[in-house]
Amino acid sequence: MTRVRRGYIARRRRTKIRLFASTFIGASRLTRTATQQKMRALVSSHRDRGRQKRDFRRLWITRINAAARENMVFYSYSKFIHNLYKKKLLLNRKILAQIAISNKNCLYMISNKISK
Repeated sequence: MTRVRRGYIARRRRTKIRLFASTFIGASRLTRTATQQKMRALVSSHRDRGRQKRDFRRLWITRINAAARENMVFYSYSKFIHNLYKKKLLLNRKILAQIAISNKNCLYMISNKISK
């Protein structure tokens, strides 16, 4: 039987997996464990991208609520947002949170605009 020369494709695939897992703690030189680590890392990153969006939205809401209660703009965040939507002033929570931190007078002016 003649000798079969194996290709480089499998070796290239394993090298890619090892390079991906090279900074991981544990037996990242072993192909099977590196593959498992890679799958777990990709699952975690996919899950945490959604979680990051949630966490930032919670942070913005907390900042707006704190600024609204501090300046007596409104009694609560929910009333402030409700009146924003009634007056059709479409400012997203990220922008409102930045305004609440950097320029509280501007937030006060916005609240006066929507309360009238």
